[in-house]
Amino acid sequence: MTDMQDATESGALMLPAILDITAAGPLTEQLLALRGQRLTLDASSVEQIGGQCLQVLLSAVATWKADMTSIEIISPSEGFERGLQLLGLAAGDLMDKEIVQ
Repeated sequence: MTDMQDATESGALMLPAILDITAAGPLTEQLLALRGQRLTLDASSVEQIGGQCLQVLLSAVATWKADMTSIEIISPSEGFERGLQLLGLAAGDLMDKEIVQ
């Protein structure tokens, strides 16, 4: 799943291996294009994640929850889990963030 059409048709978006500052903008655009749809984020290929992409993912989770639309992260790789841990979170924490209104 490398292009937007595949992500939209399947309801899944494969996260890139490197989620750094250069990936934050394109990831944001992809997520905005999928807003309002049930979404599964596949983290199986992630090797590293930085703070900017973590912010994008936290925002996506909050947005999907506010829109009352399903979003989940599946198959978190060791690199994804390790990166989140370095940033002070676990994959479960990412999905369990409460929305403050």
